[in-house]
Amino acid sequence: MNFSKLLTAQSFLFSLISGGCARAQITQDPGIESLSATKKIFHFESEANGFNTKNFFYDNGEEVVVFDTQFTPELAKESIEFIRTQTQSPITHVILTHPNPDKFNGVSEFQALGAKVTASEATLENLKGVHDYKKYYFVNIAKMFSEETYPLLPRVETVFEKKTEIRLRNGERIYLSVLTTPGVSSTQTIAYIPSQNALFVGDMVHYQTHAWLEGGIVDGKPNPTIQGWISGLKEIQSIFKVQNPTVYGGRGHAVKLELAVKSQIQYLKKAEGLVTAYVKSLGNRKSELQTDQAGQHYLALMKIFEKEFPEYTLSYLIQYGIYGLVNSKLSDQ
Repeated sequence: MNFSKLLTAQSFLFSLISGGCARAQITQDPGIESLSATKKIFHFESEANGFNTKNFFYDNGEEVVVFDTQFTPELAKESIEFIRTQTQSPITHVILTHPNPDKFNGVSEFQALGAKVTASEATLENLKGVHDYKKYYFVNIAKMFSEETYPLLPRVETVFEKKTEIRLRNGERIYLSVLTTPGVSSTQTIAYIPSQNALFVGDMVHYQTHAWLEGGIVDGKPNPTIQGWISGLKEIQSIFKVQNPTVYGGRGHAVKLELAVKSQIQYLKKAEGLVTAYVKSLGNRKSELQTDQAGQHYLALMKIFEKEFPEYTLSYLIQYGIYGLVNSKLSDQ
């Protein structure tokens, strides 16, 4: 694995983790006005110590289904503590939307409660490679964990190929589908609850929030594909255009599909253009992007993104996640 291009964010990230698990936003998610009094969708959002990741809970009054599990077992515990303030329904299922550590590192805490984890074959196939890549970075470069304290590779009980459904005790069904192109990650599962017209898409959508542009980890290195991400968004739109469900993304507010897709595609196109232009502007200084000077360029790009998207939040995701997209453009030129 080539880690020379990674930004060493030790001081930043360690300060986040060492501050402990900051309390998350404890709120019911926007856009649930159509849910009944006994059926609700909640979210737990970590602060920056967990990369402002949301995981979601669907409580139908009899059981709870969890979508993604947070970056650490400690944050997963906090999310469980939160949902227990809202409902005592048992947590029965965990669905992983894609193989990124902020989605799967907290799995064990839910399994300890008896929940069964479901993931696609593609997600399962990529878990170890992503886990090894991230573990190396967080243990050896950022030094945020030791070999002993980094979260273990998760265990998955139920695996499906392209599509499946989860039938709940009350007869409700949750439909899972794998998109045909890579997006924010190397593979993407979406989950739809017809009875609530609710769609869970992981980090495919960051409404009015900056995106993590590292790309999926493939063969030990980041492999961003903006066009694949856009194609995935269009695929979602083509499937659910008539229903226009509320979309619950890994960051940002829940919004209707039409707005979610339009906004995210506009963001991704502009983001790719900004990075391409910046790399080109460096001229014979492009080599700095492969040295210890890379960090100053990622910071400069964060400032550019802040100016271009003044209404967007979490710009630190650009500074610490854009290296993948930058390096892909460097190899193009």
